[in-house]
Amino acid sequence: MKQGINRRTALRSAMGGAAAMTVAGVPLARTVAASERGAGVPGGAPLAEPTPELTLWYAQPAGAWESETLPIGNGALGAAVYGTVATERLQFNEKTLWTGGPGSPGYDFGNWREPRPGAIDAVRAALDADGRATPEEVAAQLGQPKTGFGAYQTFGELTLDFPETPENPDGYRRELSLAEAVSRVTYQAGGATHLREYFASHPAGVIVGRISADHGERVSFTLDYTGPHGGTDVSAADGRITVRGALADNGLVFEAQIQVLTEGGSRSESGGSVTVSGADAAWFVLGAGTDYADTYPDYRGEDPHDAVTSAVDAAAAQGFDALLAAHLADHQALFDRVRLDIGQQMPADQPTDALLAAYGGGGSPADRALEALFFAYGRYLLIASSRPGSLPANLQGVWNESTAPPWSADYHVNINLQMNYWPAHITNLAETTEPLHAFIDALRAPGRESAAQIFASRGWVVGNEINPYGFTGLHDWATSFWFPEAGAWLTRHLWDHYRFTQDTVFLADTAYPMLREIAEFWLDNLHTDPRDGLLVVSPSYSPEHGDFTAGAAMSQQIVREALTHTLTAAETLGVDPELRDQLAATLEQLDPGLRIGSWGQLQEWKEDLDDPANDHRHVSHLYALHPGNQIAPGTPEAAAAEVSLNARGDGGTGWSKAWKINFWARLRDGDHAHVMLAQQLRESTLPNLWDTHPPFQIDGNFGATSGIAEMLVQSHHGEVELLPALPGGWPDGSVTGLRAVGDVTVDIEWADGRPVQAVLTAGHEGTIRVRGGLVAAGCRVTDTDGTPTILNATDGVVEIPAVAGRSYTITPR
Repeated sequence: MKQGINRRTALRSAMGGAAAMTVAGVPLARTVAASERGAGVPGGAPLAEPTPELTLWYAQPAGAWESETLPIGNGALGAAVYGTVATERLQFNEKTLWTGGPGSPGYDFGNWREPRPGAIDAVRAALDADGRATPEEVAAQLGQPKTGFGAYQTFGELTLDFPETPENPDGYRRELSLAEAVSRVTYQAGGATHLREYFASHPAGVIVGRISADHGERVSFTLDYTGPHGGTDVSAADGRITVRGALADNGLVFEAQIQVLTEGGSRSESGGSVTVSGADAAWFVLGAGTDYADTYPDYRGEDPHDAVTSAVDAAAAQGFDALLAAHLADHQALFDRVRLDIGQQMPADQPTDALLAAYGGGGSPADRALEALFFAYGRYLLIASSRPGSLPANLQGVWNESTAPPWSADYHVNINLQMNYWPAHITNLAETTEPLHAFIDALRAPGRESAAQIFASRGWVVGNEINPYGFTGLHDWATSFWFPEAGAWLTRHLWDHYRFTQDTVFLADTAYPMLREIAEFWLDNLHTDPRDGLLVVSPSYSPEHGDFTAGAAMSQQIVREALTHTLTAAETLGVDPELRDQLAATLEQLDPGLRIGSWGQLQEWKEDLDDPANDHRHVSHLYALHPGNQIAPGTPEAAAAEVSLNARGDGGTGWSKAWKINFWARLRDGDHAHVMLAQQLRESTLPNLWDTHPPFQIDGNFGATSGIAEMLVQSHHGEVELLPALPGGWPDGSVTGLRAVGDVTVDIEWADGRPVQAVLTAGHEGTIRVRGGLVAAGCRVTDTDGTPTILNATDGVVEIPAVAGRSYTITPR
């Protein structure tokens, strides 16, 4: 990256020459007020040097939105930066801008439009008699076409037209600094070096852009808005563009405001655009919102005008430097918690697209640089697309250029939404789960209606696909319309939050009410299997594969897990003794969904129907291995899961490969997990490092980041296991800041494939059980002040009596 560094050094020198500064220990790209910039520094304060290992960069502008733009986001707002020179483009989104739902003709929440008494019982009876039914047969009896489901929408696009600017200037560089969450474009034109900077601020709730040059009076452009929604009113006054309208099909009101501010030069308005002429620098603030609210059944709240105006006014009043400082402090407080060193070395002068194209499977320092960057990128994307106060990350996070995106860019809950949050706790981003928890809670009210109307039962339920408008019922796409276990799977994330944080207030106030109602639903809907008298889910369908049966493995594993979590939570809180008795009795009679078949495989269905030649992308019957924890390494079920994985092969779509990284890590086969990571990078990763199904689908990014973390630390069986699946391709390295169940933070160093030191920091008092190569042969443990700690060591496990707030360093004896 030498050329890029030299350009940035030259630009920094031209713009003032000062070193990067800090505020409260946080490095800032800009900390100097405009009045302090001194003579001959028209562009602004000094630039911080981006970390090469944590920067995506390219030598040309983006052409295709899906594969080349660079994403910024603050949870609710997202933008994709093209970096085109003569006409810059920023496509942007606000996550609640959705068609469909209330106000859309015929919207029914997915509930049956006419009562169908006995319909599910009839399907159950047929399965009891015949054993199997085709998806088309069941969909004809239980499904119905979607009406008013809607789709996630692009808000539109900002364009900045720069007069007399060449399309292909010298010294062009486009980048995304993950450590700063800032996208930049630099180039030379007209004897000046030009800089553009963009970031999405969570503290301010806006997107910010700044245009500058290292010579005065060189910044001139016209900023305009274009959008796809008919009837939108666009006007400009006092340097502010206001965009306002309502979606045609549901009347959802939306508004965006873009305030342009200048340093020198002049500013004028014409129609719906703002023109800057001869400025030293100019910057803009973009705010947007809708009148959506997550309240059933209307899903409407206040008009967005006042909130958008307040956000833009407040951000403009702060000034660019203060906005950037607050943004960096906020982002880095999350992003900087984890650092991964796997012996990577970022090549000089090699853009990210070239790095990806040259990737050889992990055998070189450059390959490892891409792998480490991909890991960090997953964490960056989660921070950018899931922050408190917004909807959770959808199939495309927060980024979408279309009015008709693939799969509506919705919330698929037969794995995809859940996979988005797999890295949240283990990679120390627990705060990003709040939108998911709020979303699950908001599903309860419509889910109760679906449970009552479709299943005639208590509790709440959701189907296979969800929108933000409480679509908790059914549709009629035969291979993906039925998955009532989805709600139970979603509650696993509530339970995981408790396990990782040990927050009993969260357990009592947030998680347990949702768990209890899910348990009530399944207590009402489990069916006695006439084959053996065990309780099963019926009808049951293994996503998105095979026929309908009773008691498919994934169904049984998920329901067993949800009932177990509910029982454990009730016992922990000391509540609901009658329910606890009922849950315990039900679990005794529940089919666990763990059977070993005729060729040694873990069965996907209760009957031995698996085909060893089948390479379907879903491997749903291994849910108990990951994300569940019902299969422990070294057990016959683990061996059977390995047989199933080998039979399915290493192919699949992007998210499928990502899941397989996690599977192989759970089986402690780091080399095979690494093979799957390499497959994903080679075959299912776009030049901007977004995962592709195809097309773009962000869950593969999140799943891969989770899988890399699982290769280094696992704790799902109540023990902190150090380097459980370290691949041979990462012989030397370190990781800091990963999280383990029990509110434990884990740092590890290793050399020659063996751990040489681990530091465990306890968030709560209690016993930390540690397993792995570092403790198996004997170890020494000292606490924060170097005092040796008394240990219990049995069967390769060391027990550390931990005190909250103290760290414990483990080294070989």
